[in-house]
Amino acid sequence: MLSRLPYRVQIPLGLSLAVVLAALLVTAVAAQIFARTARADTLATVDRAAQLLSAQSLPLLAADDTWRVFALLRNTAAFLPGAATGQARAAVLDSEGRVFASSAPQLLRTAQALLGQTASGQTLPTAVAVTQRMRIDRPDGAIALLEPIRSEDGQALGFTYIEVDAPVFAADWAALTQPALIGVGLAAFLLLPAGWWIGRRMAAPVLSVAHVIEGIGRLDSAVLRQQLPRTKDPELGRISAAVDQLISELHVRQKAERRALSAERMAAVGRITAAVAHEINNPLAGLLTATQTLSVHGGSEETRKRTLDLLKRGLNQIRTTVAALLPQARVEDRALEIDDFADVVTLAHPNLAHRNVQLTTQVEVESAMRVPSGVLRQVMLNMLLNGVSAAEVPGTVHAELRADAERLLFSVAHAGKALTQDALEAIVAAESGDDPRGFGLWVCREIATQYGGGFDVDSRHGQGTRLVFWMPNRETHEELAAD
Repeated sequence: MLSRLPYRVQIPLGLSLAVVLAALLVTAVAAQIFARTARADTLATVDRAAQLLSAQSLPLLAADDTWRVFALLRNTAAFLPGAATGQARAAVLDSEGRVFASSAPQLLRTAQALLGQTASGQTLPTAVAVTQRMRIDRPDGAIALLEPIRSEDGQALGFTYIEVDAPVFAADWAALTQPALIGVGLAAFLLLPAGWWIGRRMAAPVLSVAHVIEGIGRLDSAVLRQQLPRTKDPELGRISAAVDQLISELHVRQKAERRALSAERMAAVGRITAAVAHEINNPLAGLLTATQTLSVHGGSEETRKRTLDLLKRGLNQIRTTVAALLPQARVEDRALEIDDFADVVTLAHPNLAHRNVQLTTQVEVESAMRVPSGVLRQVMLNMLLNGVSAAEVPGTVHAELRADAERLLFSVAHAGKALTQDALEAIVAAESGDDPRGFGLWVCREIATQYGGGFDVDSRHGQGTRLVFWMPNRETHEELAAD
């Protein structure tokens, strides 16, 4: 529970708790010392009373003067600890160990045999066994003191007997606890504000370092360095130095990442530019030739018309190619026709002849095709060229175009190395240009996503690979793409 609190709270509470525990420990030790000292003082008082009683009762016992012995006992017992509450008593015994007189006749009756008998659950020694002062410690903490009364010639005339009950030796815990509690209260009252102030001063550098760490990545590194606490404490100094080093390393890393990102962007722009230039240069060469022909033979009406038609088709091809390479752009285009599929097959024939690959086609169009021709021509050409390059040599590539009222599907299958879905994802992710097939297939995936369709590997095809592209067969695709 205490560990969940902040340091500025833990420090004063910890100091107060330490003071309380120390005060309780000191009180317990002091109580033990006081109890032992009080018991020793009580025993010393009992010893002095026994000596006094033995000395003064000797002539009275020799004269057999019971009343004067009784008066002596009454006066002497009054000085015993606990006598006022009936917890201490004294008696003079005769030579046989019987009570001659006592300060408490109701407990120690006159002529009662005491020595050699059981008193308070403990057997007292016989008169013959008591040759010198003897203290008997009882299990409950009470004591009994026996001392022989001897004449000048050493003859035992009797015995002095004193009893002190256990409660007399008990420590006064209430008297000890009250000053201890007062001391604890005063110490806590003084230490709590002092500890709170000390805790705030000790926690302030740590909080400053924590604020600096929270600002890493969001604030300027120079500002963060200025906010680091400057302290002479070695531990906090090491923490500040480590955070400063971390800020420096992150700053260097961020600069390196920005340089790498800039270089990557420039490289990506270069690759895209090269790809677009390659796609545009093919019809552009024919257009330049046509303009030269028009400038030389422009006088003929038939030549001029034929050349203008060629220029128009070439410019349309450039426009659709750019739209296919940059699928984010929206270009108004005519709907796909069967002749577009034939044009794509014609464009792929040089690659087929170079690779010695045969192409088979199948067209099943059950409904009017309402999809843009430009992007579909690019998708079909990319998929065909990819299939030709991946097919076995010699081998066969099969292309299918299907369309119904719901969607249009184009697929390319070959018996070459099988392509898994994970491998396709890796190729599509290689739009950076690391994979030579990545750009074309990435364009296919982007077009499928943009128009609400799909581009995947058909795992049910069996051996080889079958790539499938499909999109809804409708005039407007924005709603599907947004979904």
